[in-house]
Amino acid sequence: METTVALISSPVGVLAVLAGVAAFFFLIAELTQAKLFQYIPPLLFIYATPVFLNNFDVIPSSSVIYSGLSAYLLPAFIVLMLIKVNIPAVVKVMGKGVLVMLMGTVGVIVGAVVAYAIVHPWLSPDAWKGYGALAGSWIGGTANMAATAEILGTSEEQFGLAIIADNVVYVVWLPMLLLSRDFADKFNKWARVPEDRIAMMDAAAELHYEEDQAPTMPQYLFLFAVVIGVTWIGRSLAPEISGWVKSSLPAAENLFSETTVRILLVTTMALVLSLTPVSKLPNSTALGTALVYIFVAGMGARASVSGLAEAPMFVFGAFIWIFIHGLFCVAGAWIFRVDIHSVAIASAANIGAAASAPIVAAHHRPSLVPVSILMALLGYAMGNYLAPLTGQLARMVAGQ
Repeated sequence: METTVALISSPVGVLAVLAGVAAFFFLIAELTQAKLFQYIPPLLFIYATPVFLNNFDVIPSSSVIYSGLSAYLLPAFIVLMLIKVNIPAVVKVMGKGVLVMLMGTVGVIVGAVVAYAIVHPWLSPDAWKGYGALAGSWIGGTANMAATAEILGTSEEQFGLAIIADNVVYVVWLPMLLLSRDFADKFNKWARVPEDRIAMMDAAAELHYEEDQAPTMPQYLFLFAVVIGVTWIGRSLAPEISGWVKSSLPAAENLFSETTVRILLVTTMALVLSLTPVSKLPNSTALGTALVYIFVAGMGARASVSGLAEAPMFVFGAFIWIFIHGLFCVAGAWIFRVDIHSVAIASAANIGAAASAPIVAAHHRPSLVPVSILMALLGYAMGNYLAPLTGQLARMVAGQ
């Protein structure tokens, strides 16, 4: 059997291609300012391009770089993105709007289980892993999607389906969140929103505004030390903890593999660090997000085009899912008497994360743009715990 050699096969060459693909689409988005990228984020192109580069033998489907991304890049971006979580500031500004976001998160979990129970007969047996990965995106963001895919062992094809569904739904859901501003008066009256709520949010937002400053060289060193240290601790402790679970709780062995334990350890340590002066280090979120896109490009490089045939039913289930999420958000607004602006931002913080929450906030209440980013980071904080659980619940309800 003849083996085809990829045009670019050296590890550094493969890494250069992945980084170049990620940078290229953001460069095009910035240079052209095309509205296309407001509705179809660069993420879809960054995943899809390496799929075709792999299938046309430009880069290999197997490389030491891909395993290196999972082992080292993934914990790095988890740490970088989570050390900026500021839960007290979010609660102070958004108040009960945080409860609406949590209701929306519950809606994501319930919606995933219900949707998968409906459409799973038309999907591959391992599609619950793809739904788990999509739950990661819709609870927190792309970083959670990547981490959850690693925890569940999601195939590159299922990961691709999750990205397709994420973007197709996004094209419909984002305009709805933006248009909801036009119904603010009627909605707020229906939800019995207190008259002073919006004024109080604006005032609180001014008190908690923090501008990210240009980092200095020592601050970059501090960041690198923190990231490398947490990664090392996670990799060192995970085998011991996973082994203990395997011997003490055999029934939980499949739920707490070494990979799962490692990612959850890194997530927990990063959240603890967010309560320390480490959270003041600038530019960590931007660095972490850049690494996420390189990781996603690496996932695409291992995927096969043939695995995307079940996209229509996967996406159909995702629309059922987002409808349930929306119902939970609206119910939360009525229960907690929260305005439409907070509801839209809360939903965007779940479904679109840090990429979309500021867009929705700028359209509804510009004063809430900074806190919308913090709210999205709150979703990041929950995603690595709840999204794998969502995937497992979907699997169990479907009897798989």
